[in-house]
Amino acid sequence: MTTPSAAPGRPRIMALDVIRGGVMVLMAIDHVRVYAGIPAGGPTPGVFFTRWITHFCAPAFVFLAGTAAFLHGQRLGSRGALTRFLVTRGAWLILLELTLIRLAWTFNVDYSHYLLAGVIWMIGWCMILLALLIRLPVGAVTAIGAAIVGLHNLTDFMPGLRDDAAGSGMAWLWTFLYFGGAVGPVAVLYSIIPWIGVMALGYAFGRVFQLAPARRRTLCFAIGGGAMALFLVLRGLRLYGDPRPWTGALEFLATNKYPASLLFLLMTLGPTIALVPLLERARGWWADALAVFGRVPFFFYLLHIPVIHLLAILVARVRAPAAISWLFENHPMWPPEVPPGYQWSLLLLYLVFAVTIVILYFPCRWFADLKAHRRDKWLSYL
Repeated sequence: MTTPSAAPGRPRIMALDVIRGGVMVLMAIDHVRVYAGIPAGGPTPGVFFTRWITHFCAPAFVFLAGTAAFLHGQRLGSRGALTRFLVTRGAWLILLELTLIRLAWTFNVDYSHYLLAGVIWMIGWCMILLALLIRLPVGAVTAIGAAIVGLHNLTDFMPGLRDDAAGSGMAWLWTFLYFGGAVGPVAVLYSIIPWIGVMALGYAFGRVFQLAPARRRTLCFAIGGGAMALFLVLRGLRLYGDPRPWTGALEFLATNKYPASLLFLLMTLGPTIALVPLLERARGWWADALAVFGRVPFFFYLLHIPVIHLLAILVARVRAPAAISWLFENHPMWPPEVPPGYQWSLLLLYLVFAVTIVILYFPCRWFADLKAHRRDKWLSYL
C-alpha cells in the first residue's frame, strides 16, 4: 500500500498508480459495507458481488508494496538502505494499526479489550520479513514466495493441525502466522502466511519494469493469463488450492480469504497483473483521478476509515438514532449483532461510498502534489 516518492528525473509508472488507485477505491466499498451492517458475501448476488469485487484489494496492496520496495531499492542503490527503510516503515505501520487505525475503526478507546491486527499490521510485518529476504538473489526470493503461496494449502489435508498447535502451547503463534482469530485482546484478521509470499513475488515482479516495454507487456499477459487459467483448472476440477467446496457459480468464486488460499490469490492477482500493460497508456479524467489516489495510497487509507465512520454516524442520526451506539463498537471484527432495522440498502451503501470518494479526492490531490514537489523524509511514511 505504501509507495515511495519517485526519484528525481524518473517518471512514475502510470499503470501502477492507476491500479493502486483503483483498488483503494474498491476497498472503500467494503469498508462502507462494514458500517452499513450488510453481511459479507450474501445472501443475494448484489451483496455477493459487492463483497467479491473488493477481494482484489488486499492482494494488489501487498503485491504492489513488494514491487514498490524493489523499485525504491533501485533508487537507493543499496540493499542496506532498503533494509533500513523496510524495517522502519514496517514497524511504523504496525504501530499505526494498533493505535490510530484501531481508533478510527471503533471511535472508542477500550484498547485493553480490542486490538486489530488488520491489513496494515500484516503489511508491516511482511515488510520487516522482506528486509531479510532481499539479502538473497531475486531468483531465490521468487522461489520462496512461490513456495509459500503455492504450498501453504497443503494444510487443508491436515485437519488436526490447529488442534495439534493448541496442544503444543503454540496456538498463539499459529494464530498470528496462519490461522487468524483471537489472541487475548488481539483480533488477527490478516495472518502473515501466505501474504509474505505475495509480497516476495511482488518484489520479484519489480524486475519486469526493468525490461523493454514490449517484453514487459508480453510477460504481464503471460503471468496474469497463466494465473487465471490455473485458477479455472484447479477450481473447476476441484484439484487443489482452496478448502471451500462449490456447487454453483457464486460458490465457484467464493474462495477463502482468511487465510488467503492459492485459488483466492490466483483469482485476484492474475487479472491485476494482466491489467498492467493495458493501463500503461491510460489517459482521461478517470485515469488521472485514480492515479491521484494511487500516488498516496497510505494517506488515503488513513483518511478513508474515519470519513466513512463519520458518514455512517450521520446516516444513523437520520435513519436509526437508537443504533448510533453500535457504531462505537469494536469494528470490523468484534461488533455485536446489527441492531434491528439498521441495515442499509445497497443503494444507500453505494451513495455513501460515492460521497466518500469525492470527499477524499481533494486532500489526496493536495498531498500528492506536496510529495511531488518536496523530498522531506517524513513524507515517505505517509
